[in-house]
Amino acid sequence: MVSYPPPTDQLLTARRPASVTSRSTTTRRHRSSRSHTGGASFRPQNEFPNFAQTGDVEIVINAEGQEKRYMLHRLILAQCSGFFEAGTSEDWSRAQAQDIAPTAATAQRNTLSNIGEEEEYGQEAGRASIPIAPPRDRYRWRYELDWGNKDDEVPMLVQKAQISTLFGGDQSYRPPTIPTKPPPPPANGFFRSFAMQSAAQIPHQAPDNDLIRDYDNLFRIFYNYPPNLDPLNIAESYIQCKSLLNLADMYDALEVVGPRIDHHLLQFQSRLWKQIAKYPPSYLKLGYLARSKVIFAEALIHVVGQWPSGSSQLRHHVPEAVIDLIEDKVEELAEKKLKTEGKLFRLTLTTPRGERVTPTNSYTDWLALSLFRQWLVESTSPPPPLPPKSSNSTQPSQRAANNHSFSSRAQQQQQSQQQQPPISPGHLYRLLFSAGHAYLPHDELKRFFKQAKSFSTADAPSAASSSTEYRREELKKFERRMDEVKAMAREIVRPLMRSWLELDLGREGGSGGAGMGGGAGGGGGGGGLGYLTCTRVEEADFPWD
Repeated sequence: MVSYPPPTDQLLTARRPASVTSRSTTTRRHRSSRSHTGGASFRPQNEFPNFAQTGDVEIVINAEGQEKRYMLHRLILAQCSGFFEAGTSEDWSRAQAQDIAPTAATAQRNTLSNIGEEEEYGQEAGRASIPIAPPRDRYRWRYELDWGNKDDEVPMLVQKAQISTLFGGDQSYRPPTIPTKPPPPPANGFFRSFAMQSAAQIPHQAPDNDLIRDYDNLFRIFYNYPPNLDPLNIAESYIQCKSLLNLADMYDALEVVGPRIDHHLLQFQSRLWKQIAKYPPSYLKLGYLARSKVIFAEALIHVVGQWPSGSSQLRHHVPEAVIDLIEDKVEELAEKKLKTEGKLFRLTLTTPRGERVTPTNSYTDWLALSLFRQWLVESTSPPPPLPPKSSNSTQPSQRAANNHSFSSRAQQQQQSQQQQPPISPGHLYRLLFSAGHAYLPHDELKRFFKQAKSFSTADAPSAASSSTEYRREELKKFERRMDEVKAMAREIVRPLMRSWLELDLGREGGSGGAGMGGGAGGGGGGGGLGYLTCTRVEEADFPWD
């Protein structure tokens, strides 16, 4: 069998010219050389915290062996901070240039003249693979953290002079560090897309050092990034927020940082209200720095109710305007309490004819009113002192006879004082508002009524036959009249029981209460706040408006 070679036209059709093949190979190589993950064609980043291409303010933070560098924008720093606005202004920069002029001239004499670097700058910039210094006509600012010479000095950013180098750049300028990037993913397929997605979801890690963390949060807020604050532990979050606010106060940036702190703390809701109730002076200072109306008002109500117990923590630590506001609210609360106490002591019952009750026209009603006033006096007055010891002029026989009775009375009085501690003003008014059997219960009323009837029978022997026998109807009438007195006392103290706190007193174990605008209610017992929370904070009361 003889085989023949294929025709010439088929060979020419199957083969491609060498020029076409080379162009195709060149095109494929050109496409494969593109890379977005690193390599020789990678350009420096232009995002927070290093704007290598557009930034003009370099900030270096050194603390405990750790260093953090920022390349930021003067425009944003000046808008957010009065410190940077003044430090980068034309007047300040001109004064700085005059101060460093002799030093710059001396350094320039010791260096060689520049050999056409400005002319070649544009050509070299296109071929460079690392960040390069900007032209000399573009001004840069540099700040470094200065720790001072003393241990008690607060570290603060200080503007440093910029000295020209041998090749016309700035000696202070250093290329920002490029963060480590993940290895290049496979060229195609599912693994490439999955690797790119995983690399994009790497979270921002907060610095370990507290000072570096505060500066990092400060600059993050300037660029509208959320600060790295503890979202779970409110005690740790308070410490971080307080430190950040103090730093913002140093650099005149409270107007920008305060709303971020307010938003972060208000996310804790009920846990925040509990912490404010525990430490009202601390949160009052924090609310003032953060310009938080909710936190400041909540803490102010607690401070006014407990005043002057927290005065030592606030005086000389907050502006005088805040102290004046507290004292004004304390005076208003004291005036309300004084008017309420006067109405309680003037409370009275009347007969069907409209006359005030007396022992002659309504003895049972007068007993109920007298018992209530006596209980009110004992609750609002300190306990009486112990009786003095017997004098030396007492005869020995009498002294020996009275020793036993005196000691027994003293022990009974001490036991009664231990069993009935003095009632705080807030607890007293809440008892009056609760009414019912929270105070002067049925057993106590029954015991008092029997003793009063026995005394009246002893004073009037002619009526002994009619008064010696216990009458249930009179006791019921006595209890009904006492309930009327308690109801009138409840309405008198109602204005003092209105709570303007966000904290729910009834739910948090208090002796009754409500939220904003609600009346405080609920029973007696020893729980709850021992002060009043009826102080209202108006919009015009905030000292920063």
